[in-house]
Amino acid sequence: MSEPASSASVINPFQAYVNSLLQALGSREPLAVMAETPEALRRSVAELSREQDGTPEKLGKWSVRQVVQHLADSELVGGFRFRMVLAHDAPELPAYDQDLWADRLHYQDSELATALEDFEMLRALNLRVLRRATPEDLKNRVMRHAERGDEPLGYMLRLYAGHDLVHLAQIRRIRQAIGAPIG
Repeated sequence: MSEPASSASVINPFQAYVNSLLQALGSREPLAVMAETPEALRRSVAELSREQDGTPEKLGKWSVRQVVQHLADSELVGGFRFRMVLAHDAPELPAYDQDLWADRLHYQDSELATALEDFEMLRALNLRVLRRATPEDLKNRVMRHAERGDEPLGYMLRLYAGHDLVHLAQIRRIRQAIGAPIG
């Protein structure tokens, strides 16, 4: 019989997710990535038909339409979190279940163009606020995340930028899986 893995060798799902975001970002500057994402996202969904943007890469996975709606809603949540962190001292902010949002907010019924416009507008508003943050804000302003504990604003931005890159890669993967040309 083998011994159970030690707690040090087991990575919890949240840490694995965070690691994937940070790995996607690498050494890139978070605000630069976040500023580039709206145009990269627009290019990544170009020339998809309604049928294509609603087709998941495989059963149980999201479609391009759902990914873009998720990015818009994630940007809405991020905007709230960024403002709370900048305005309050270590606010406790809840996590949310992205799959519940996708299901109960009917992401599959959304319009790709509308979700894309929402994302672009919210991102522009958030970048305006974030560019006013000082280096001290990035280092010392924290949120208390329900699942991950205290996270400084600068770290949050690294996660959001990595999140952008992970979902852009997901859209490329979906396009390939459904046979849509990758631009």
